Amino acid sequence: MDISLTPANVLPNDGTAGTLIGRAWVPGNPAGPSVVLVSGTELKDLSKSFATMAAVLAEKDPTAAVQAAAASAPSLGSLEACLANTPSGKRDPHKPYLLAPTDLQAIKACGVTFAASMLERVIEERAKGDPTAAEGIRQVIAKEIGGDLRRIKPGSAEAETLKQALIERGMWSQYLEVGIGPYAEVFTKSQPMSAVGTGADIGIHPESSWNNPEPEIVLVIDPTGRIVGATLGNDVNLRDFEGRSALLLGRAKDNNASAALGPFIRLFDATFTIDDLRQAELSVKVTGLDQFILDDKSSMNQISRDVTDLAKQTLSRNHQYPDGLVLYVGTMFAPIKDRGAPGMGFTHKIDDVVTIATPKLGALVNRVRLTTEVEPWTFGTGALMKNLAQRGLL
Repeated sequence: MDISLTPANVLPNDGTAGTLIGRAWVPGNPAGPSVVLVSGTELKDLSKSFATMAAVLAEKDPTAAVQAAAASAPSLGSLEACLANTPSGKRDPHKPYLLAPTDLQAIKACGVTFAASMLERVIEERAKGDPTAAEGIRQVIAKEIGGDLRRIKPGSAEAETLKQALIERGMWSQYLEVGIGPYAEVFTKSQPMSAVGTGADIGIHPESSWNNPEPEIVLVIDPTGRIVGATLGNDVNLRDFEGRSALLLGRAKDNNASAALGPFIRLFDATFTIDDLRQAELSVKVTGLDQFILDDKSSMNQISRDVTDLAKQTLSRNHQYPDGLVLYVGTMFAPIKDRGAPGMGFTHKIDDVVTIATPKLGALVNRVRLTTEVEPWTFGTGALMKNLAQRGLL
């Protein structure tokens, strides 16, 4: 299934009113990645001022810094042309195309931060990764503890009381531990430079038969722990792998093209604040060649931990990130709509197109392929440093 990207279906609802920065592959001798700013209908190449996105985000005021740099930055041409050249399989290497908007930042993620998806993790655990067993377990779990979890503040005395009650009922789970306990689940989703951007193919492990997209707000955090903006993410998830054992989390989460980010980072400014994140409404749509359509929504106001708490639990005096990080904050989306036989629930099929959108951040659009069939990841940190040196940007 083909992907078509245009400013109308990618940009936020308020268009280019905000400060939108990203990365693009720029042709040349040698070609390479550049930091870009959306400026009206154009893309400005900021590489002469900022060799990496990490350098931008380490600025005391990133928004003011990129606006100042844009005054003398050359144009890469129209945003419309760059977007049209971005989808996998359509790219002309002699023209610019968008990349994931991050480079040196660590790619971290939080799990079980919403009650609905928390319950699904418990169900996966008890089903041992078998989707045929999920529906019966879902009914039992929801009846036993579903109502309690939605009103519990993680780490509170009330949460500890509920924990003891669930232990006595034989219902405790490692997912409940991080869902309502004092410490959030924070894990390494993928490696710096490994994320794919909008229009790119995303990867599903060929041995997985139960998987789904995870639409998420992704915090952009500077080296001091300050949240400076946000983007959209798809934390591609293998439910069968993780359900068999939590020790398979790395296998379930960190695969080729399994971390999608984009389309742009929106920096905080007068048009966009952290309160916009707290009230964001996310939509996800999956369209398949089999005519299957999954269309759902989730709301950030249902998250169990504030985004500032998640950031503080990730970067602190106990753990630093000198190049900054991006942090997927979790999802309440856990699709159970049957795709095929009754009771089998949802799983991806090859060539599904996944669109994750929210008004203030635009839309992240990707096509599903196998991890063995997507473009291999070969351009890592070492390659970036060599490329930047060859282009005279270091």
